[in-house]
Amino acid sequence: MVALRRSHKKWIMVAADVVIIPFALWSAWALRFSDWWPQYYIDRFWWLFPLIIPVGIFIFARLGLYRAIVRFMSGQAFMAIVKGSVLLALILWSFAFVARLSGFPRSIPVIFGLVLFALVGGSRMLVRTFYQWLSRHYTNKEPVAIFGAGSAGAQLASALQKGKEFIPVAFLDSNSALWKHSVQGILVYNPKELETLISQYGIKRVLLATPNATKKQRKAILDHLEPFSVHVQTTPSMPDIVSGKASVDQLQEVELEDLLGRDPVPANTALFNACIHYKVVLVTGAGGSIGSELCRQVVKAGPSTLVLFEQSEYALYQIESELKNNEHVVFHGVQLVPILGSVCNAHRIQEVFHRYKVDTVYHAAAYKHVPLVEHNVFEGIRNNVMGTRVVAEAAKHAGIGHFVLVSTDKAVRPTNVMGATKRMAELVVQNLAIESETVFSMVRFGNVLGSSGSVVPLFREQIRRGGPVTVTHPDITRFFMTIPEAASLVVQAGAMGQGGDVFVLDMGAPVKIVDLARRMIELSGYDVKSEEHPEGDIEIEFTGLRPGEKLYEELLIGEAVSGTAHPKIMRANEELLPVETLNAFLDALVVAEQTQDALSARGILEKAIKGFKPSSPLADLLSGVAEKAPEKGIDKKSVH
Repeated sequence: MVALRRSHKKWIMVAADVVIIPFALWSAWALRFSDWWPQYYIDRFWWLFPLIIPVGIFIFARLGLYRAIVRFMSGQAFMAIVKGSVLLALILWSFAFVARLSGFPRSIPVIFGLVLFALVGGSRMLVRTFYQWLSRHYTNKEPVAIFGAGSAGAQLASALQKGKEFIPVAFLDSNSALWKHSVQGILVYNPKELETLISQYGIKRVLLATPNATKKQRKAILDHLEPFSVHVQTTPSMPDIVSGKASVDQLQEVELEDLLGRDPVPANTALFNACIHYKVVLVTGAGGSIGSELCRQVVKAGPSTLVLFEQSEYALYQIESELKNNEHVVFHGVQLVPILGSVCNAHRIQEVFHRYKVDTVYHAAAYKHVPLVEHNVFEGIRNNVMGTRVVAEAAKHAGIGHFVLVSTDKAVRPTNVMGATKRMAELVVQNLAIESETVFSMVRFGNVLGSSGSVVPLFREQIRRGGPVTVTHPDITRFFMTIPEAASLVVQAGAMGQGGDVFVLDMGAPVKIVDLARRMIELSGYDVKSEEHPEGDIEIEFTGLRPGEKLYEELLIGEAVSGTAHPKIMRANEELLPVETLNAFLDALVVAEQTQDALSARGILEKAIKGFKPSSPLADLLSGVAEKAPEKGIDKKSVH
């Protein structure tokens, strides 16, 4: 029957109703008189039986009952049965009243309507239940369990039953009031029974249907599921489902933010809008990971103009195309200005600042990939240090209200050129903040999820290929934060700046990367292969620290830190270099670039940046470079 064409199934249901309708009428007489065959009344009103059949079929057809797919029948289809039964009962009563049928019991239409609803509705329920049983026991679909027996779970189960890949066989829910109850014909179980369900149904996949759960609640669920060899996937968030951006059955891999269990603090609207609302805002590096999210966040606060400054044509095209369709841009008239250019081009920067009368600058343009910058020293210095100097000095001369530098935790006691250049950029901004009308501030934070070079997509791809998953060191740790949360906090921190502030974002507890890799493997339905478990599926391989990579990251250089008006933002009191000393170092870096002396450039950074200890094969050569520093144009007195 399952393989029949849709039109054939419809005619089978019509044929069933041709039998059910007169049977319901006969049942009404039998129940009314407690007699299986009330001969007297059937002999008098026999003609009602063939008459009621076409009328009933016509009414049910008009109500759309035969368009409904029985195995997916919804409340709307059952309402059609209710309406059809009531309408037929009323027609029968009206006909008896108008035709003045003597001896016709007034209770017959009522009993007929009730029996008709029970038989028509019951026949559909019987077919649906049979099909669901058949699907669970005789199907090629993969059996899955759904965690969350709420409305999202019910929608997901219904959607999966219509598809060809999965068949839901059990619901799991932490709400004990739902246990042993049925949702969409599927029983709800205590999550502690998962091991039994895996054995019983062969479940290899658990789908999270908890779009309203907080990150903390989702982490608790994942912690419970981690010991089992099941692939855990999630449904989209409720805002995405409601807005139409995603449907409930669009399964996604578990995101790292779910593993971290970190719930972002809602933005302080006053702080968020302070430097943006009705102002001209410029974002450098507008096409990058942080820069593009800053642009998305900025348009929410309603600037008059958003200037997108980016050196990559394709990245600029992407972010401009996306923002053109943003509801805040479309409905609130935010003007978008895409500008191609390099932050190292002083003339270009000055011209843009003056032409558009910029009020606020978020400087996110930087090279951030540690190994690449380690092997391309001068590009890192030029973009991260000199580019910051160009933009910051232009902002000061143009009298721009606020300048916010997006920095990194790698600037704290750096072991790599990228971190050293970002700390040097902080020193440049700190010095420019002295006696300046422009309010300069820096915001320092750790790794963001989904940025270029993030370990999460790398691990996911390695797991997809069957491993191994590569981790540089068994003890390496990192801080993590989502890109939207980081961008929102950058905007709010910038609004609290008073001049020269170094803001540090609360990143939560550091995450051990090997633990992250292990959890991602296990939540993908695999076992970790190791010496203790040689029968496992995917191995974790340690490759050694990359050039310039640290075992752990820090957010503070000194110990002086204070709170702010925002619980996730701290203010650090960091030392700065005297202006003459800083300028001497910057001039020496220019000379080193002119002579393409990378060793000398590293040595200058090591002397300029407090705590900079290069961890690369070239580190042993740097001590000799420091002694040669005067020959490269550095005044030793200004250095020490």
